[in-house]
Amino acid sequence: MDLPAQPQRIELPDAPHGGFRLHVLASGSKGNAAIVEAGGQLVLVDCGITKKAFMERCSACGIDPTRISGIIVTHEHSDHTKGLGVVLRGLAKLGARPTVHCTPGTLGGSRELMGLQGAFDIRTVRDTAELQLGGIHAQLFPTSHDAAQPVGMAFEVAAPDAPGGFDTLGYLTDSGVLPDAAVELFARARILAIEANHDPKMLAEGPYPYPLKQRIASDAGHLSNVQSADALDRISPASLQAICGMHLSETNNLHRLARQALSGAPDGVAVAAAWQDMPLTIG
Repeated sequence: MDLPAQPQRIELPDAPHGGFRLHVLASGSKGNAAIVEAGGQLVLVDCGITKKAFMERCSACGIDPTRISGIIVTHEHSDHTKGLGVVLRGLAKLGARPTVHCTPGTLGGSRELMGLQGAFDIRTVRDTAELQLGGIHAQLFPTSHDAAQPVGMAFEVAAPDAPGGFDTLGYLTDSGVLPDAAVELFARARILAIEANHDPKMLAEGPYPYPLKQRIASDAGHLSNVQSADALDRISPASLQAICGMHLSETNNLHRLARQALSGAPDGVAVAAAWQDMPLTIG
Protein backbone atom coordinates (compact mmCIF):
# COMPACT_ATOMS: atom_id res chain seq x y z
CA MET A 1 0.00 0.00 0.00
CA ASP A 2 1.37 3.41 -0.98
CA LEU A 3 1.41 5.52 2.17
CA PRO A 4 0.59 9.23 1.68
CA ALA A 5 3.44 11.67 2.31
CA GLN A 6 1.41 13.56 4.90
CA PRO A 7 -1.83 13.29 6.90
CA GLN A 8 -4.89 13.31 4.66
CA ARG A 9 -7.81 15.69 4.99
CA ILE A 10 -11.10 15.44 3.12
CA GLU A 11 -13.08 18.66 3.35
CA LEU A 12 -16.86 18.48 3.22
CA PRO A 13 -17.94 21.98 2.20
CA ASP A 14 -21.63 21.43 2.95
CA ALA A 15 -21.05 20.13 6.50
CA PRO A 16 -23.55 21.58 8.98
CA HIS A 17 -22.32 24.00 11.63
CA GLY A 18 -21.41 22.03 14.75
CA GLY A 19 -21.55 18.76 12.81
CA PHE A 20 -19.14 15.84 12.94
CA ARG A 21 -15.57 15.42 11.90
CA LEU A 22 -13.98 11.98 11.91
CA HIS A 23 -10.28 11.63 12.67
CA VAL A 24 -9.02 8.10 12.01
CA LEU A 25 -5.67 7.95 13.80
CA ALA A 26 -5.00 4.32 12.86
CA SER A 27 -7.03 1.55 11.28
CA GLY A 28 -5.92 -2.01 10.62
CA SER A 29 -4.85 -5.25 12.28
CA LYS A 30 -1.82 -3.61 13.96
CA GLY A 31 -3.83 -1.03 15.90
CA ASN A 32 -7.00 1.04 15.79
CA ALA A 33 -8.01 4.43 17.15
CA ALA A 34 -10.44 7.07 15.91
CA ILE A 35 -11.73 10.34 17.31
CA VAL A 36 -15.23 11.67 16.65
CA GLU A 37 -15.41 15.46 16.96
CA ALA A 38 -18.43 17.75 17.09
CA GLY A 39 -18.94 21.19 18.57
CA GLY A 40 -15.50 21.21 20.16
CA GLN A 41 -16.14 17.89 21.93
CA LEU A 42 -14.21 14.68 21.32
CA VAL A 43 -14.99 10.98 21.76
CA LEU A 44 -12.29 8.34 21.29
CA VAL A 45 -13.23 4.97 19.80
CA ASP A 46 -10.70 2.28 20.71
CA CYS A 47 -7.01 2.75 21.40
CA GLY A 48 -4.72 0.06 20.07
CA ILE A 49 -1.70 2.26 19.31
CA THR A 50 1.22 3.58 21.35
CA LYS A 51 1.03 6.81 23.33
CA LYS A 52 3.67 8.32 21.04
CA ALA A 53 1.67 7.50 17.92
CA PHE A 54 -1.55 8.65 19.57
CA MET A 55 -0.16 12.03 20.61
CA GLU A 56 1.65 12.63 17.31
CA ARG A 57 -1.42 11.83 15.24
CA CYS A 58 -3.69 13.96 17.42
CA SER A 59 -1.27 16.83 16.84
CA ALA A 60 -1.21 16.17 13.09
CA CYS A 61 -5.02 16.38 13.07
CA GLY A 62 -5.06 19.57 15.14
CA ILE A 63 -6.65 17.82 18.12
CA ASP A 64 -6.11 18.59 21.79
CA PRO A 65 -6.54 15.11 23.35
CA THR A 66 -7.22 16.57 26.80
CA ARG A 67 -10.66 17.54 25.45
CA ILE A 68 -11.67 13.88 25.03
CA SER A 69 -14.83 13.53 27.12
CA GLY A 70 -15.29 9.79 26.77
CA ILE A 71 -13.89 6.61 25.30
CA ILE A 72 -15.84 3.71 23.77
CA VAL A 73 -14.14 0.34 23.35
CA THR A 74 -15.73 -1.76 20.63
CA HIS A 75 -14.31 -5.11 21.81
CA GLU A 76 -11.42 -6.69 23.69
CA HIS A 77 -8.99 -7.67 20.91
CA SER A 78 -5.55 -6.21 21.50
CA ASP A 79 -5.44 -4.13 18.32
CA HIS A 80 -8.28 -2.11 19.85
CA THR A 81 -7.16 -2.00 23.50
CA LYS A 82 -3.39 -2.36 23.90
CA GLY A 83 -2.74 1.40 24.02
CA LEU A 84 -5.49 2.31 26.49
CA GLY A 85 -3.37 2.14 29.63
CA VAL A 86 -0.44 4.22 28.40
CA VAL A 87 -2.72 6.77 26.76
CA LEU A 88 -4.97 7.11 29.81
CA ARG A 89 -1.96 7.56 32.06
CA GLY A 90 -0.53 10.12 29.65
CA LEU A 91 -3.80 12.04 29.59
CA ALA A 92 -4.04 11.92 33.39
CA LYS A 93 -0.65 13.63 33.63
CA LEU A 94 -2.14 16.40 31.48
CA GLY A 95 -5.15 16.70 33.79
CA ALA A 96 -7.66 14.74 31.68
CA ARG A 97 -9.40 11.60 32.88
CA PRO A 98 -12.06 10.55 30.35
CA THR A 99 -14.55 7.84 31.26
CA VAL A 100 -14.15 4.52 29.44
CA HIS A 101 -17.29 2.68 28.30
CA CYS A 102 -17.37 -0.98 27.27
CA THR A 103 -19.66 -3.98 27.49
CA PRO A 104 -19.28 -6.49 30.36
CA GLY A 105 -18.00 -9.07 27.88
CA THR A 106 -15.34 -6.69 26.59
CA LEU A 107 -14.20 -5.83 30.10
CA GLY A 108 -14.07 -9.47 31.18
CA GLY A 109 -12.13 -10.47 28.08
CA SER A 110 -9.49 -7.74 28.28
CA ARG A 111 -6.52 -7.88 30.65
CA GLU A 112 -5.76 -4.30 29.65
CA LEU A 113 -9.16 -3.04 30.75
CA MET A 114 -9.31 -5.20 33.86
CA GLY A 115 -5.95 -3.83 34.93
CA LEU A 116 -7.18 -0.24 34.63
CA GLN A 117 -10.10 -0.67 37.03
CA GLY A 118 -9.71 1.38 40.17
CA ALA A 119 -7.17 3.74 38.63
CA PHE A 120 -9.61 4.99 35.97
CA ASP A 121 -13.37 5.27 35.52
CA ILE A 122 -14.27 2.10 33.60
CA ARG A 123 -18.03 1.70 33.13
CA THR A 124 -19.82 -1.31 31.71
CA VAL A 125 -22.81 -0.72 29.46
CA ARG A 126 -25.26 -2.91 27.55
CA ASP A 127 -24.51 -3.64 23.91
CA THR A 128 -27.66 -1.65 23.06
CA ALA A 129 -26.89 1.25 25.40
CA GLU A 130 -27.45 4.92 24.68
CA LEU A 131 -24.60 7.10 25.95
CA GLN A 132 -24.52 10.86 26.37
CA LEU A 133 -20.90 12.04 26.13
CA GLY A 134 -21.10 15.79 26.55
CA GLY A 135 -23.22 16.99 23.65
CA ILE A 136 -22.57 13.84 21.62
CA HIS A 137 -25.09 11.00 21.78
CA ALA A 138 -23.96 7.44 20.98
CA GLN A 139 -26.30 4.53 20.26
CA LEU A 140 -24.56 1.16 20.53
CA PHE A 141 -25.60 -2.03 18.77
CA PRO A 142 -24.20 -5.61 18.77
CA THR A 143 -21.94 -6.70 15.93
CA SER A 144 -21.04 -10.11 14.52
CA HIS A 145 -17.40 -10.83 15.38
CA ASP A 146 -15.49 -13.50 17.27
CA ALA A 147 -15.25 -11.39 20.41
CA ALA A 148 -17.10 -11.62 23.71
CA GLN A 149 -19.59 -8.76 23.27
CA PRO A 150 -18.58 -6.42 20.43
CA VAL A 151 -20.41 -3.25 19.40
CA GLY A 152 -20.74 -0.74 16.61
CA MET A 153 -22.34 2.67 17.07
CA ALA A 154 -24.11 5.63 15.58
CA PHE A 155 -23.24 9.10 16.87
CA GLU A 156 -25.68 12.00 16.82
CA VAL A 157 -25.28 15.68 17.68
CA ALA A 158 -27.58 18.68 17.49
CA ALA A 159 -26.90 20.70 14.34
CA PRO A 160 -29.66 23.20 13.59
CA ASP A 161 -28.85 23.57 9.89
CA ALA A 162 -28.73 19.79 9.29
CA PRO A 163 -31.81 17.90 8.06
CA GLY A 164 -34.01 17.23 11.08
CA GLY A 165 -31.74 19.35 13.27
CA PHE A 166 -29.25 16.52 13.93
CA ASP A 167 -26.02 15.29 12.35
CA THR A 168 -25.25 11.55 12.32
CA LEU A 169 -22.02 9.54 11.96
CA GLY A 170 -22.08 5.75 11.60
CA TYR A 171 -19.17 3.61 12.80
CA LEU A 172 -18.83 -0.14 12.17
CA THR A 173 -15.66 -2.24 12.20
CA ASP A 174 -14.93 -5.87 13.09
CA SER A 175 -18.17 -7.45 12.00
CA GLY A 176 -18.76 -10.29 9.59
CA VAL A 177 -22.25 -9.11 8.70
CA LEU A 178 -24.15 -5.83 8.59
CA PRO A 179 -26.43 -5.83 11.66
CA ASP A 180 -30.07 -4.89 11.12
CA ALA A 181 -29.70 -2.18 13.76
CA ALA A 182 -26.95 -0.56 11.71
CA VAL A 183 -29.19 -0.37 8.64
CA GLU A 184 -31.76 1.68 10.53
CA LEU A 185 -29.29 3.88 12.43
CA PHE A 186 -26.98 4.52 9.49
CA ALA A 187 -29.81 5.57 7.18
CA ARG A 188 -29.41 9.09 8.64
CA ALA A 189 -25.59 9.16 8.42
CA ARG A 190 -23.74 12.05 6.78
CA ILE A 191 -20.37 10.38 7.43
CA LEU A 192 -20.11 6.59 7.39
CA ALA A 193 -17.07 4.63 8.58
CA ILE A 194 -17.52 0.97 7.67
CA GLU A 195 -15.19 -1.99 7.58
CA ALA A 196 -13.72 -2.98 4.20
CA ASN A 197 -11.22 -5.52 5.49
CA HIS A 198 -10.30 -7.69 2.53
CA ASP A 199 -10.60 -8.36 -1.15
CA PRO A 200 -12.14 -11.85 -1.47
CA LYS A 201 -9.80 -12.89 -4.30
CA MET A 202 -6.68 -11.68 -2.47
CA LEU A 203 -7.80 -13.50 0.68
CA ALA A 204 -8.51 -16.74 -1.17
CA GLU A 205 -5.16 -16.66 -3.01
CA GLY A 206 -3.11 -15.17 -0.19
CA PRO A 207 -0.66 -16.69 2.31
CA TYR A 208 -2.96 -17.18 5.31
CA PRO A 209 -3.69 -20.75 6.50
CA TYR A 210 -7.05 -22.06 5.35
CA PRO A 211 -8.68 -22.00 8.83
CA LEU A 212 -7.75 -18.32 9.21
CA LYS A 213 -9.15 -17.54 5.77
CA GLN A 214 -12.38 -19.25 6.78
CA ARG A 215 -12.54 -17.27 10.01
CA ILE A 216 -11.98 -13.93 8.26
CA ALA A 217 -14.62 -14.61 5.62
CA SER A 218 -17.18 -15.97 8.10
CA ASP A 219 -20.09 -14.16 9.75
CA ALA A 220 -17.89 -13.86 12.84
CA GLY A 221 -15.00 -12.37 10.88
CA HIS A 222 -14.69 -9.20 8.82
CA LEU A 223 -16.66 -7.46 6.09
CA SER A 224 -15.01 -7.63 2.67
CA ASN A 225 -14.88 -4.80 0.14
CA VAL A 226 -17.81 -6.39 -1.69
CA GLN A 227 -19.84 -6.76 1.49
CA SER A 228 -19.18 -3.14 2.43
CA ALA A 229 -20.39 -1.99 -0.97
CA ASP A 230 -23.48 -4.19 -0.59
CA ALA A 231 -24.00 -2.73 2.88
CA LEU A 232 -23.92 0.78 1.45
CA ASP A 233 -26.60 -0.19 -1.07
CA ARG A 234 -28.72 -1.68 1.69
CA ILE A 235 -28.36 1.34 4.00
CA SER A 236 -28.83 3.99 1.27
CA PRO A 237 -28.24 6.98 3.54
CA ALA A 238 -30.01 9.97 1.99
CA SER A 239 -27.76 12.54 3.69
CA LEU A 240 -24.43 10.81 2.99
CA GLN A 241 -21.48 13.10 2.18
CA ALA A 242 -18.54 10.77 2.87
CA ILE A 243 -17.83 7.06 3.29
CA CYS A 244 -14.58 5.67 4.66
CA GLY A 245 -13.42 2.06 4.35
CA MET A 246 -11.96 0.89 7.66
CA HIS A 247 -9.71 -1.87 9.02
CA LEU A 248 -8.08 -2.71 5.68
CA SER A 249 -5.88 -5.80 5.74
CA GLU A 250 -2.30 -5.07 4.75
CA THR A 251 -2.02 -8.63 3.38
CA ASN A 252 -5.40 -9.17 1.76
CA ASN A 253 -6.45 -5.75 0.47
CA LEU A 254 -5.36 -2.62 -1.37
CA HIS A 255 -6.58 0.92 -0.84
CA ARG A 256 -7.51 1.30 -4.48
CA LEU A 257 -9.61 -1.88 -4.34
CA ALA A 258 -11.48 -0.73 -1.24
CA ARG A 259 -12.15 2.68 -2.79
CA GLN A 260 -13.23 1.10 -6.07
CA ALA A 261 -15.70 -1.15 -4.25
CA LEU A 262 -17.23 1.84 -2.46
CA SER A 263 -17.22 4.05 -5.55
CA GLY A 264 -20.83 3.11 -6.21
CA ALA A 265 -21.78 5.73 -3.61
CA PRO A 266 -24.08 8.47 -4.96
CA ASP A 267 -22.55 11.29 -6.98
CA GLY A 268 -20.89 13.90 -4.81
CA VAL A 269 -20.10 11.50 -1.96
CA ALA A 270 -16.43 11.51 -0.96
CA VAL A 271 -14.90 8.00 -0.87
CA ALA A 272 -11.83 7.27 1.26
CA ALA A 273 -9.99 4.38 2.89
CA ALA A 274 -8.26 4.77 6.26
CA TRP A 275 -4.58 3.98 6.80
CA GLN A 276 -2.71 1.97 9.41
CA ASP A 277 0.17 4.41 9.82
CA MET A 278 -1.18 7.78 8.70
CA PRO A 279 -4.11 9.78 10.11
CA LEU A 280 -7.11 10.74 7.99
CA THR A 281 -9.60 13.51 8.77
CA ILE A 282 -13.03 13.73 7.15
CA GLY A 283 -15.24 16.73 7.77
